Amino acid sequence: MINQLSDKLQGIFKKLRGYGKLSESNVAEAVKEVRMALLAADVNYAVVKDFTEEVKKRALGKEVLDAVQPGQQFIKIVHDELIARFSDAEPGLSKNRPLRVLMVGLNGAGKTTTSAKIALFYKQRKQNVLLVAGDLMRPAAIKQLQTLGRQIGVNVLAYPDETDVVKLAREARAEAERLRAEVVIFDSAGRLELDESLLAELKAINGVWDPQETLLVADAATGQNAVNVARHFASTVSLTGLVLSKFDADVRGGAALSFQHEAKVPIKFLGTGEAANMLEEFHPDRLVGRMLGMGDIVSFVEKAQLQFDEKSAEAMGKKMMAGKFDLQDFLSQMKMMKNMGPIQNLLAMIPGMSNINISSNDLKQLGRIEAMIHSMTPDERKNPDILNARRRLRIANGSGTSVSDLNDMLRKFGTMKEMMSAFTKGGNPQDMLQRLMGGGGPGKGPGGPGGFPGFPPGRPGKKPKRR
Repeated sequence: MINQLSDKLQGIFKKLRGYGKLSESNVAEAVKEVRMALLAADVNYAVVKDFTEEVKKRALGKEVLDAVQPGQQFIKIVHDELIARFSDAEPGLSKNRPLRVLMVGLNGAGKTTTSAKIALFYKQRKQNVLLVAGDLMRPAAIKQLQTLGRQIGVNVLAYPDETDVVKLAREARAEAERLRAEVVIFDSAGRLELDESLLAELKAINGVWDPQETLLVADAATGQNAVNVARHFASTVSLTGLVLSKFDADVRGGAALSFQHEAKVPIKFLGTGEAANMLEEFHPDRLVGRMLGMGDIVSFVEKAQLQFDEKSAEAMGKKMMAGKFDLQDFLSQMKMMKNMGPIQNLLAMIPGMSNINISSNDLKQLGRIEAMIHSMTPDERKNPDILNARRRLRIANGSGTSVSDLNDMLRKFGTMKEMMSAFTKGGNPQDMLQRLMGGGGPGKGPGGPGGFPGFPPGRPGKKPKRR
């Protein structure tokens, strides 16, 4: 959703940069295109109408500065108005502890998976977290939550023989208090569609569980229908927030804006992938920055901090400065980057990088590189110079690649290692960056033709020095 809308908006801004100043005619044309882009993203019509009228009024108003380029003026106006459409509620959930959370939603929205994601979110922030398997309607729902709990290292309170969900909620609350859990997440039952029995059950659970946060999990692909679902849930259980799941999917995703206007429910989290760590705390300014191609470097740093500890980073820095960065280090860095999420999502967070596309070939290449390194012994990873013809053939066969693929990877790794060493010894940063990012054209990875995705392609006609 972010990439599709971002591409359209940036195309509009690019056109405006060619004008000398904002006029009634070019503003009207730009506003019309913004309106079409938002409607195509499935944003509620009333929201679009109100938004575009305010943008047009401001673009032609007195606050527009003559000294600023038209494109920049319009971007600033659109940026401010988009943020104004979102709730100004504090990001995240209540700071009160113990915190009881009730998860509600229809079947298929990803409620159980999202419960585990939120549990991991708080576990990573050193909170004592518990999950409660309260879905007694869907077959295997309890086992699913228990499996997810084991994967993320969070205990799950389950009562498989209990048939009364209200009694279950009462027992789970008492047990959570005994265990002194700081955050307790109750995964309630859903239905294929809203009905009176579901709403009555949630109302009864709500009375016993007494949650500080009641979160509706809504599928971003449901568009306008998600707003109607939120209204019905809110009339029964007093929603405090929303989690938009599947926000990474190829959907229009206008629900992110529509909910704020129609349901009066602030977005708390965005689900950005299937993995348990693919959950982002919602910050309007960060999402809008990514929509407009400005990036979201704060979220990027936060993701990195969860994967990189200070001691490891310091040790890695020393190895780079000493020229001792080896293939095992490279493999570790690749794994940590993968744990941060899909690489295209990460690029969208970096200012100026959102238009760089990572092709499926680039991703396959990274997989082949991993396979080759995994097929090496620890000694071979530390010192690739010991790789003779027999060893190279063994590695190629073990990784499902060819010897020429392996030779190419080793050559590029040598070039990258040289660059790192030169950079830490005072090389020209501009030259290093140019070599790192050079050669990427449309549809290419940032490493350019023949290079690692995101790593240097090397200088044509110059082989790396043998070490």
